[in-house]
Amino acid sequence: MVGSALLRKLESDVEIELIIRAHDELDLRNQRAVQAFFYENSLDEVYFAAARVGGIHANDQYPADFIYDNLMMQCNLIDAAYKSGVKKLLLLGSSCIYPRLATQPISEAELLTGALEPTNEPYAIAKIAGIKLCESYNRQRGTSYRSVMPTNLYGENDNFHPQNSHVIPAMMRRFHEAKLNHDAEVVVWGTGKPRREFLHVDDMAQACIHVMNLGKDDYDSATDPRLSHINIGTGEDCTIGELAKVMAKVVGFDGQLKFDTSKPDGTPRKLLDVTRLTRLGWRASIGLEQGLTRTYAWFLENESSLRGVES
Repeated sequence: MVGSALLRKLESDVEIELIIRAHDELDLRNQRAVQAFFYENSLDEVYFAAARVGGIHANDQYPADFIYDNLMMQCNLIDAAYKSGVKKLLLLGSSCIYPRLATQPISEAELLTGALEPTNEPYAIAKIAGIKLCESYNRQRGTSYRSVMPTNLYGENDNFHPQNSHVIPAMMRRFHEAKLNHDAEVVVWGTGKPRREFLHVDDMAQACIHVMNLGKDDYDSATDPRLSHINIGTGEDCTIGELAKVMAKVVGFDGQLKFDTSKPDGTPRKLLDVTRLTRLGWRASIGLEQGLTRTYAWFLENESSLRGVES
């Protein structure tokens, strides 16, 4: 999802030559393959969007896969980039790196100040390691490797699997199928009270390019050498219950909402402090209802192919 959004933005610049590899063409867990790729291609900048990701269910079912795959991909790619002479790299992380009970809104300084959310701890630990890899290479090797921590993302090319997806695509699919089946109600996991911040992936891509293009002095002035990541978000949040109501409106479902309180809520609240990014000249521009409407239109256009992949 993030990679395709970045491509849409970067392809519009005729001065940029893109060199890309899909996961079935280059296994980033394979150190030799990654090193060969970097030595065979002369790269100036690297956008590192690859990751093994998923929602609460996927994180709970596959913790070993989540921590191993992400650690291996990051170690292999970041080291190969340095050894092949890449000076600028942007690593995409996740807001789950922050403590479960972090002070809200969450500033970059909250990293490593408390216990993580248990439901996604393996993934979060891997992403923290990625941040520290970039930070350490900058300190010791003189690189300009940057890390951005996006809030919850959604949009075109999201994963709409009924069990292994994040909250927005999972909820969108559930509401859509309930509308088609004329169901009287839709069940939403948890109490509906946790608060979440959501960012459309096109805004995320634009923010990544903005951060990559910052001069070293501008970037360094906004970050502590030992706290070198930057939050990316909207600076606004809503409850899961409020999200469900907006989703019902966008999809056109007019039944009842029911909350399954036997299911986990996850972190009570996650709202990022985006002060650093705002000072660097970037703000989100796509509102939640607007973004959901665009995402649902894409879902409808691609529903048949999505079902084909899942079968």
